[in-house]
This record gives sequence, structure tokens and C-alpha cells, in this order.
Amino acid sequence: MSDAQPQIKYQVRFDWGLAGFHALAAEADVVVLADELPPVDAAHSFPTPVASHTVIVADLATSALVADWALARQTEKGDRFSVAVIAVGERRADGSIRFAMEDQLAAGAVIDALAERGIDHCSPEAAAAAASFTGLKRAVKHLVKASETGQALVAAEATAPTDAPAATATPAVTVVTDFVFPA
Repeated sequence: MSDAQPQIKYQVRFDWGLAGFHALAAEADVVVLADELPPVDAAHSFPTPVASHTVIVADLATSALVADWALARQTEKGDRFSVAVIAVGERRADGSIRFAMEDQLAAGAVIDALAERGIDHCSPEAAAAAASFTGLKRAVKHLVKASETGQALVAAEATAPTDAPAATATPAVTVVTDFVFPA
């Protein structure tokens, strides 16, 4: 039995990192990679080919667009459209995954937006991610900036998270053929 089996009966599923991607991607119509902030140290990352799956990247700014895109694909399909939402996360110096709270909030925003559009048969894991976003919605901007990744970006003299170009660019949904997961 694969890791994805417990969630396979749900239309919207949620997991973390590269392992979560591998567990859920095969049984999903689309994989949404929730990645709110760029990695602090790209040297500890590696590209992952995702061409055999339909994969899009989402953040807080694009969550509603991603949900609209998924709803349009469901309409085209004429049947349930399954969505695997993966919070990308970060890596600690010892190589273990760090559950980047800002990625969970972005994943929760996508799942909440899907539910608002009627794509709402969520696994318990997806429901919990959405609840974390909806419960903290009013504080999201502050939480992202104050997160471990946000503070590391500021300390590295990178652009402050709330001033990042992605926050001011016109949001769009982009299907990707590779992605850099934290290694």
C-alpha cells in the first residue's frame, strides 16, 4: 500500500516536501506546490523533474487563481478533478525537513479557495491546512514576514518577504516542468 492510499479517496489532499510529492502526485490530476518564500540557500536544493505530472506553483497571491484554474479543469473533465497540495518546506542544516509555516499558510489558502469554489471533498490533512490559514488569515502578512524563512531572508540581506517582486507582480498560474525542492 502506498503512502497516498489513506488520502486517495479525497478530492483535495495535502502533504509536505519531496516525500509528500512522491506520495500524492501519481494519483492526482494536478499537484500544487505551495512555496511562499524563496529558499534562503539554493545550494542545498535540487531540481526535480515533474514533467510526468501536471504541476503548478502557488503562493498566497495566486491561491484564488489556482482554485479558478482547477475549477476550469474540472469543468473540462466533466468529473471530479483531484488536487494534491504540497507545502514545499525548507531544510535544516542537518538535512532534515523544516516545516515552513509560510508554505503551510499558502497551501491552506489554496485549499480554502478550492473549497469556496466547491472543490471541497478534503482529506483531514487538507482540512487542517485550510483551517490554519482561515484561523490566521488576519495575521498572515505579519506571520510570513516574522517566520523563520522570512527572518533568514532579512538576515541574508535579501529582499524583505513582503517587498518581494512576487508580491507586486501580476499573479498568474504557471504549469511547471521542473521544480527545485529543498534537498
